[in-house]
Amino acid sequence: MNPAQATSFRNATGKIDYTMTNDYMFRAVLQENEKVLTGLICSLLHLARSDVRSVVILNPIELGKAIDDRAFVLDIKVMLNHALVINIEMQVLHQDFWNDRSLLYLCKAFDNLEKGSDYTALKPAYHIGILNFTPFPAHPEFYATSKMINVKKHYIYNDNFTLHVLDLNQIELATEEDRRWKLDYWARLLKTRTWEELKMLSQQDEIFQETCETVFRLNQDDEVRYWCEACEEADRVARTIESRYKK
Repeated sequence: MNPAQATSFRNATGKIDYTMTNDYMFRAVLQENEKVLTGLICSLLHLARSDVRSVVILNPIELGKAIDDRAFVLDIKVMLNHALVINIEMQVLHQDFWNDRSLLYLCKAFDNLEKGSDYTALKPAYHIGILNFTPFPAHPEFYATSKMINVKKHYIYNDNFTLHVLDLNQIELATEEDRRWKLDYWARLLKTRTWEELKMLSQQDEIFQETCETVFRLNQDDEVRYWCEACEEADRVARTIESRYKK
């Protein structure tokens, strides 16, 4: 059922036109609904919701309006509790250069000193990549955390510099801790292709209910749908170029 023909999330059926693996839909849902953004961050960083006092998006876009080439990289940069900088990105297409790209984004997030400040004012930085591919096939992991460490003695060089990867293709490798923080449910919700499956997942948590209803509402917005389709077209072009290059 086309979402435009459904009067509510509860009577939507069939295939979802634009899920949260669409870059623009992912960005739109998180920007449109602060409860969803907060809930996802809490699961990813293992925080109680009561620990979150403020969530500020540092790079907002005007949903449904024209975006330039720089904004078309639809990562979302967040200041949490005026104390942490978090960059979150949905990436569906396989990228051989993901490790370099993610590290560059993390470095940009860590470069957060204001003019005139000293190094004690540096805020911890996190880059969180939500991927629909496995970046290191020889080392599959559902939710991976990487830090800078000393290669001989294995102590952490700097605890304020962290890179997380949530691999949507490795849900079966979720640990007990991952499940406790409902990261397996988040992964299934992000990948779900039908309204029926989404409705089942929405029953697991109030935040999941909020997420699903926001996805439904934004699927009804013609301007948001236009940019979701633009993202899909960009992905198709990229896949075609890569396929021809390999041939």
